[in-house]
Amino acid sequence: MASSTGDRKRAAGGPKRKSAIREWTDAFVFILVVMLIVRTLLFDLFRIPTPSMEKSLLVGDYLFVSKIHYGTRTPMTLGIPFTPVYIRDFRLPHTRFPGFTRVKRGDAIVFNFPPDDHPIDRKTHYIKRVVGMPGETLEVIDKVVHTDGSALPLQKNMQQYWDVHKNDPRMHLSGAALRELGVSEFQAMSDMSVVRIQATSEAAETIAGWSWIDRVEPAIVPERAGYYNMVMYPPGRGYTPDNFGPVTIPAEGVPITLTDENWAIYAPAISRYEGLSVRQTNDGAFEVDGKPVTSYTFRQDYYFVMGDNRDNSEDSRFWGFVPMDHVVGKAVLIYFSWDGDAMLPRFGRLFSFID
Repeated sequence: MASSTGDRKRAAGGPKRKSAIREWTDAFVFILVVMLIVRTLLFDLFRIPTPSMEKSLLVGDYLFVSKIHYGTRTPMTLGIPFTPVYIRDFRLPHTRFPGFTRVKRGDAIVFNFPPDDHPIDRKTHYIKRVVGMPGETLEVIDKVVHTDGSALPLQKNMQQYWDVHKNDPRMHLSGAALRELGVSEFQAMSDMSVVRIQATSEAAETIAGWSWIDRVEPAIVPERAGYYNMVMYPPGRGYTPDNFGPVTIPAEGVPITLTDENWAIYAPAISRYEGLSVRQTNDGAFEVDGKPVTSYTFRQDYYFVMGDNRDNSEDSRFWGFVPMDHVVGKAVLIYFSWDGDAMLPRFGRLFSFID
């Protein structure tokens, strides 16, 4: 009797139980939609691939990147989410929603690598630290960054190369002692009384206090015009990673007078990031979008970024400014970390906030 009643209910169009495959499919689609919404509007994920930010961020760190800090940027291309597949000749109108803070000096930001020849949101993701703000004049003097004339010394966990000068060339630096100080690299030089190390300022100061050490000083790269003239930004200035500039960082709405001296700095930014044609005529005059100009007012803010591992970082010294429309978000949290050498997680770094 009960069976007949159930049959009549099913025949009358009663609710049918979903199959296990249908339930799993619905759950998978729901998770995919949630991930798409979260990663598009709120947070993105990023893995540290190179040592350019060590010791602050290590190779194998996995980060949450907040898009809402500076305002979520709407998609610029149409394609398959989380893949490199997109419609190449189609662009979406885009904007940035209001954020609850602005980019600040010292922020570790994730951005699309400006020199890439792809639509902005399809360019490779990079992470660096903001050292120069819009409108500031930045200069690197013997490794020390100066903005508007004020020095910005290395902060905690930032490192660079130092030359350790020994009183007695026969003395040897203990590898174990250096590793205890977090020195990640050390090498002998042709001068037996000098050892070059890669270390933080704190470690360098500690070593300088050892009785048999004469002094510890920043290792300044000598000017090698044949090499650095090709790779620094802009080329041909005699800049090196340790002595760079001065350059004024473009700011939205602030006109910059164009000169023979700075044309090579700003012309690429106007062309590549502002989307306008630029030309210097035979008589030395400047044209933007075919019109003669003596100055240019930028349409967005730009930033100067550097890696915390100063001597192992390809950053604004090599390829120029980061436009605001290339900024993805602020790195806020390490949610996982994998030590590739030990083949183990770095448990002490899990769910740690990023300075």
